[in-house]
Amino acid sequence: MSVGTPLLGQLLIKANLITEAQLNEALRVQRLEGKRLGSVLVKLGYINEESLITFLSRQYNAPPINLTEQRVDTTLLKLIPYETAKRYQLIPVSKEGGALKIAISDPSNSLAIDDVKFITGMKVAVYVASESSILSAIEKYYAQKDQKVVLDNKMKQPGKKQDDVTVEDLTKVIGSAMDDLTVIEDKEEAPIEQVDAPIVKLVNGILMNALRSRASDIHIEPSEEMLRVRYRIDGVLQPVLKLPVKMKNAITSRIKIMSHLDISERRLPQDGRIKLKIGGDKEIDFRVSTLPTIFGEKIVMRLLDKSNLQLELNKLGFDEKQLLDFLEAIEKPYGMILVTGPTGSGKTTTLYSALSHLNKPGVNIMTAEDPVEYNFFGINQVQMKEDIGLNFATVLRSFLRQDPDIILVGEIRDFETAEIAIKAALTGHLVLSTLHTNDAPSTITRLVNMGIEPVLISTSVILILAQRLARKICTSCKTEENVSEKVLLKLGCSPDEVKDMKCYIGRGCPECNNTGYRGRLAIHEIMPIKEEIKELILSGASAADIKKEAIRLGMSTLRQSGINKIKQGLTTIEEVLRVTFED
Repeated sequence: MSVGTPLLGQLLIKANLITEAQLNEALRVQRLEGKRLGSVLVKLGYINEESLITFLSRQYNAPPINLTEQRVDTTLLKLIPYETAKRYQLIPVSKEGGALKIAISDPSNSLAIDDVKFITGMKVAVYVASESSILSAIEKYYAQKDQKVVLDNKMKQPGKKQDDVTVEDLTKVIGSAMDDLTVIEDKEEAPIEQVDAPIVKLVNGILMNALRSRASDIHIEPSEEMLRVRYRIDGVLQPVLKLPVKMKNAITSRIKIMSHLDISERRLPQDGRIKLKIGGDKEIDFRVSTLPTIFGEKIVMRLLDKSNLQLELNKLGFDEKQLLDFLEAIEKPYGMILVTGPTGSGKTTTLYSALSHLNKPGVNIMTAEDPVEYNFFGINQVQMKEDIGLNFATVLRSFLRQDPDIILVGEIRDFETAEIAIKAALTGHLVLSTLHTNDAPSTITRLVNMGIEPVLISTSVILILAQRLARKICTSCKTEENVSEKVLLKLGCSPDEVKDMKCYIGRGCPECNNTGYRGRLAIHEIMPIKEEIKELILSGASAADIKKEAIRLGMSTLRQSGINKIKQGLTTIEEVLRVTFED
């Protein structure tokens, strides 16, 4: 049940807090405005926020919290992205007893709570607060966190409002777009004349600036007062430009034209792709996603630069033993290899690297992907199209009639896909795929929960790899940091490691945009399915028991792999704590 559904209304009626007529009127307004039912009831004056919070607190056993009196620990904001906080109407407040204390307006939203657990890798203590206080706190505290002012000071002239800024002014701010940047047309020529030339230059400048900044994603986000542009650099979103809100339709139309989307459709999400040629020979792909929000369409573009794709397995950050285990597994004639981790943790790169290593003239490799990020010679790649029934399960069945040697399934999302993939692994095929789990041992539990029999898991899965991406210390401003033994021991270092361990940080310099980090590296946890592990799977052992046995057999956990990267001077304690956790 969600606070945004009619079921909340029925509970409130049962508690004599509102009437049937009030609920019907609130539902009518909710359909028109698209807001949560709770906020509509408050807005109409049928219930006050205090009564609603008291009711939700009792109903879901979540203590109430007053965000105007409670101080928010701003160091925790980096754990939960702004978009996630805004979407779920929640904010991290403090850490208590190893658990992250969050305030949320909808304590029944188990999806939101599960996402926070997954993103942060922490236990979560749920408190309930009013929608208005949470939204106010999000804007207040995340604004304090984003200290970077991105609109050029030249534009802040006395008596000149932001909406008075011209497109020409903005193109000067982001730098002139390259003249030899052209859109590669897959179809007939797009109607470029529908958008003014200055807007074309502005959008080109945003794309070029992202490439120069080493961004992996571009976010163009409309709000009531501005159009904000942010780049994801080394895994962290950074504000780069604030545009006048009146430009949003022109910019959206230009991007839709470039990616062959319907410029007249603004009510539904759309997905497309832009191919750019830069400097005459270099080609860059942008994967485009549009999403209608209350203030207009949000656009996210994922940059896919094949020239930057690292496909050599020995350069992916594996420790020596981890690399040997992984190579041994992918060179087996059949079986299943699973790569796990959150979105943006480098799973696709690892799988593509494995396929690149295996891609030989005598091998038939077939992939089912959603979406296909990069195309490779010699590999048969299929793009999923759910709207016409072309999903992972359907394609997998077809693959088995195509005489494959190696199959890559982009993601195992359900029982049907998992069952077919496991049968393929048991009938002489090497199957590679991904799952969303926190670590390698919990992948077994996830498969069992999907409905896969333990005997099938133990006989088909040969290796599970969990990974995260941590930011690398900038080599231009790297400096040694004094860290107490107590901190290192708490991190998980052994007493022997602590004695001679040196730690480093980046001071911040122009090279790294004063962040102290430049580039990212992978942290891995590799669990080969040895006989001892198979016996535990068959006996229905918990993920914790499997993890203990895997460590005894020599597995390095994500945290230990992170500690090894700290010892090598590649990353910081802060980064390892951000991307890993220990039970």
